[in-house]
Amino acid sequence: QVQLVESGGGLVQAGGSLRLSCAASIRTFSFFAMGWFRQAPGKGRVFVASISQSDGSTYYADSVKGRFTISRDGVENTVYLQMNSLKPEDTAIYSCAATYSSSAYGASAKYDFWGQGTQVTVSS
Repeated sequence: QVQLVESGGGLVQAGGSLRLSCAASIRTFSFFAMGWFRQAPGKGRVFVASISQSDGSTYYADSVKGRFTISRDGVENTVYLQMNSLKPEDTAIYSCAATYSSSAYGASAKYDFWGQGTQVTVSS
C-alpha cells in the first residue's frame, strides 16, 4: 500500500515562504513523476507543479512560476515544494500525488496515489 504524507503547511503572511514536504512509503523512483495540486475553498483541485523522477524535469502552473520550486530527494523518498512570495490567493489545501504515467503532467485524473493534504493559509 503506497502512502504519501504531506507536512509543512501553516499560516503565513503575504510575501512569506513555506516549504511543503511529501514523504512516500516506497521509493519515489518507482513512479514516473510526482506532483503537487491545490484546492481552494469552494473550488476544484488545480495543478501546481510536477517533477519527473527519471530526469528531474519540472513543470509549473503559470500562477506559481518564478515563486514555487518543486524538488526531490531520492534518498529520503521525499518531494518538496518551496513556496516563496506567497499571496492570499495561494491559500488552499495542498496535496501531493504520484503517477506511473509518462503523460500525466497536470492531469489529476492520471495520478495514481494521493496524500491527505496540508493546509496553507496566507494572510493579507
